[in-house]
Amino acid sequence: MVSNRCKMAVKEELKKLGLHFMVVDLGEVEIMENISMDQRQRLKTALFDSGLELMDDKKSMLIEKIKNVIIQMVHHSTENIKINFSDYLSQQLNHDYTYLSNLFSEVQGTTIEQFIISHKTERIKELIIYGELNITEIAWKMNYSSVAHLSSQFKKVTGLSPSHFKQLKDKRRNPIEEIGNSK
Repeated sequence: MVSNRCKMAVKEELKKLGLHFMVVDLGEVEIMENISMDQRQRLKTALFDSGLELMDDKKSMLIEKIKNVIIQMVHHSTENIKINFSDYLSQQLNHDYTYLSNLFSEVQGTTIEQFIISHKTERIKELIIYGELNITEIAWKMNYSSVAHLSSQFKKVTGLSPSHFKQLKDKRRNPIEEIGNSK
């Protein structure tokens, strides 16, 4: 789950199955009662029909947690993280970064760094479209060391400079759920 809409869909499916939940958060659900195999299968089918997936194995759940930490940091955080992101991710998930990085690359077919860059690029597009911040402010907000670094990375991903992107009438953006998924 990577958005509030996903969380709402999961809550709705749980209610339909008569399951009571304590927590429905991005990437995890805590259900009050024991769930039968039949209920589990019906939930799995209902979620799949909604474009979601029930994950049973720990590696898949950890991948989702990595994605959720990145999405939270890039799209929803108002604070600037002052430590190295690899250290931040390790602290948040209580795993060695090398393990997280290798697992993510193996399962996703892309690196954590590329996944972050893809999300940052989409967030930058959003901020440019809103027009409330100039490029210098966006660079600071997105934790870039300089406007030049933001611009070169943005151009490498989109093929456009941020200023050229701003001039486009058809500003193409991607849903959060589709960013950085190469598989």
